[in-house]
Amino acid sequence: MTAYFERLGETTFRATSATEGAWNVTEQHIAPTLGLLAHLMQLEHATRHEHPLSLAKVNYDILGVIPIDEVEVQVRVLRPGRTIELLEATMSHDGRPAAVARAWFLKPHDTADVAGAAFPTMPSRDGMPSWDAPKWPGAFVRTPDIRRSEQFPGRAHSWIRPLIPLIEGEEISPTARMLGLVDIANGLTPRVSPSEVAFPNLDLSAHLLREPVGDWLGFDTTMSIGPGGLGVTHTVLHDDEGPIGTSVQELTVRPLPVGR
Repeated sequence: MTAYFERLGETTFRATSATEGAWNVTEQHIAPTLGLLAHLMQLEHATRHEHPLSLAKVNYDILGVIPIDEVEVQVRVLRPGRTIELLEATMSHDGRPAAVARAWFLKPHDTADVAGAAFPTMPSRDGMPSWDAPKWPGAFVRTPDIRRSEQFPGRAHSWIRPLIPLIEGEEISPTARMLGLVDIANGLTPRVSPSEVAFPNLDLSAHLLREPVGDWLGFDTTMSIGPGGLGVTHTVLHDDEGPIGTSVQELTVRPLPVGR
């Protein structure tokens, strides 16, 4: 497995076996798709801006499952601007939309004198044990290097480093690279075994403070389940220099049939 996607044309890509999902190995894990959509929005944005704006916030809606097959991505500008811009990217399979992203791009300003965050510090990955995702099938969850310290089910710190590129032979930004991993948060610290309860996410929303640096990304993750079939996975994202931003995933929680 050399990458998650192969580019076939300007808007078409082929998913590789590295995208095998955690719930069904014949379907794509959504994580690489989120990175692909971010990358293509950044590429389109850069064609119109001599000095590109910063990708600040992105919301993804997952419309359905995506087979490990050829897909198409269309990008359009919803709100053009010199200081604030909104783009949308849609991934489709066989003519059916499967995932949609909307991203806000903002003009950078020098705010170094007032920069700061009150998020708790991530523990060091030194001495943190490797984690091979024993509860999950599918290839994707085994493509990154994962170090994890779980305080209890539903609460964990993890450091993750991607080991294969998003697209074969194509350079991507550190932000798109990060967004191609963030969906893995929902499986890092399940409150209940995924063999007993399904809890796929419907969406993912990421709010960013800056572009990440370095190879490793820190996940300070909490998973919560309500009494009526709803759940939330919340993650504070870090790199070696501190907080990068946050991600939130809304979950649909469904007990699985006995003997499944």
